[in-house]
Amino acid sequence: MLLQRETEEEIVGEFAALTAVSTRSEALDSLVQLNGQCLELLADQALAQPAQGHLLLRQMGEIWRTLDAAARRRAASCPYLLVDAGFSDPGRWRWLEGRHVNDGVHATYGSFFTVPRASAVARQVFLYAWHLAQSKHTAAQLLLGMPSYCSHVISACTLPQIHELAERYPEWMRPRWPTKVKVWREMLLAAASGEVVALENARMHGLQLLAGEVRAAALRAR
Repeated sequence: MLLQRETEEEIVGEFAALTAVSTRSEALDSLVQLNGQCLELLADQALAQPAQGHLLLRQMGEIWRTLDAAARRRAASCPYLLVDAGFSDPGRWRWLEGRHVNDGVHATYGSFFTVPRASAVARQVFLYAWHLAQSKHTAAQLLLGMPSYCSHVISACTLPQIHELAERYPEWMRPRWPTKVKVWREMLLAAASGEVVALENARMHGLQLLAGEVRAAALRAR
């Protein structure tokens, strides 16, 4: 247990160091813009859901409507992508090695996002992940929670393959930690208040969760 904690603390330290050094980098600027699109997509989905729909969407929709432009920008400025597309799931990407997108039989994933703009955001998410995996390998692991194995596999894809993946499998995209409503609520309320300490604590909580996922994915890959 001690070794596990130390390993996760090392990963969190790497996350924090990356964001501290790269605050004004192109990758981080693009991340903030993409997170903004993802948050707007979540808000659209919340409006489209019935009152008894997903708890995360109900909570997120209620808070999102109260945020002004500055608060929404703070919410989007998390040092990690607020959606996931299976970037820590090696099995989802393994069949790409030396194969065409249409080859093989793949697991079916239920769609979280059903509103029209979901496909466009999914394309941006897939392209952003591919770009990071190709040009900023460490950033891909830290900003997306993508283990090294997946990073290498995705970076080996061609641009047409990535476009086709986004078209064929937009349902891979879903909110990060969809069952951890408290984490999302903490982050959105901190963004609403603008309190530096609260916002930093919320972001660090997310980094710790992401670090744990990276470690678990690395163990599975072994």
